[in-house]
Amino acid sequence: MLRIWCRAGGAVLKRTVPTLWVTPAQQRWASHSPVNTVVLFVPQQEAWVVERMGRFHRILEPGLNILIPILDRIRYVQSLKEIVIDIPEQSAISLDNVTLQIDGVLYLRILDPFKASYGVEDPEYAVTQLAQTTMRSELGKLTLDKVFRERESLNSNIVQSINQASDEWGIRCLRYEIKDIQVPPRVKESMQMQVEAERRKRATVLESEGTREAAINVAEGRKQSQILASEGEKAEQINKAAGEALAVLAKAEAKSKAIRLLSEALAEKNGNAAASLSVAEQYVSAFSRLAKDSNTVLLPSSTSDVSRMVTQAMTIYSTLSKPTLKAGIIKTKKEEPSEGAPVQSTSAQ
Repeated sequence: MLRIWCRAGGAVLKRTVPTLWVTPAQQRWASHSPVNTVVLFVPQQEAWVVERMGRFHRILEPGLNILIPILDRIRYVQSLKEIVIDIPEQSAISLDNVTLQIDGVLYLRILDPFKASYGVEDPEYAVTQLAQTTMRSELGKLTLDKVFRERESLNSNIVQSINQASDEWGIRCLRYEIKDIQVPPRVKESMQMQVEAERRKRATVLESEGTREAAINVAEGRKQSQILASEGEKAEQINKAAGEALAVLAKAEAKSKAIRLLSEALAEKNGNAAASLSVAEQYVSAFSRLAKDSNTVLLPSSTSDVSRMVTQAMTIYSTLSKPTLKAGIIKTKKEEPSEGAPVQSTSAQ
């Protein structure tokens, strides 16, 4: 019953209390001011500023509150929630003298209801004007290109500037976001041309880099192919030289064996007759090949006398074999005194 009576009394008083004291600037902040009905229920996340006889008395907490009629008056109602304010579009001039049309969104919260009520006449209007002036001053420090690249730093600088001035009002600016940036049509066309030129430049650079890389790859391939070819040729020459060396060794060994066998055959009985027969055969074979490879031939005077040529060859062989026999005889004589030395010493004793 008490709650119903309080609501009914508040409705009656609300109809009877004049609202001439509310100015247009205070309309948003004073339009929700309730009437003193003795027993009041303050909602959560709201702060009601109470004046007693025109002077600040206290701030009502959420929940049940009791006021004195006539003496106490609810002067301001402050919302402690986060408030979103649209910053209207405005013009600003950048550092390179380009006129921009820019707007934004401001997020703030009331931290001290007393300062927000008595520190400034209209907190929303004050913060909006402060945001606009701060935005102009910050944009004047940047060129047009940096405005688009450094939007985050621009928003952060605007928030810091607003908080420095709004501390006395009990308001805390949480963040500021730029919604839209509009540039003049001519500037937009020049920016588009600049972007196209930059893209053409990048395309040309990429094409030249591709050509360079292709040339480098071709040169590298040729270099590797030449290196591999030279290594293959080197290996081939090494293998060929090794093969020729093995062939020479094999021929030398075969020749040495042939000479050894020949010397053994000559040392046997009738070896000279066999040598004469071999020389005669080789002479006849050589004589049959005369004048086949060349037209110029030098011949001895007795070409047809085979016996004479064989006798001459055997004489040369006998002459070459005599030093070998002499060396063997000398070696034998040197060994005989060494064996007879002990006999002489015995006869002396």
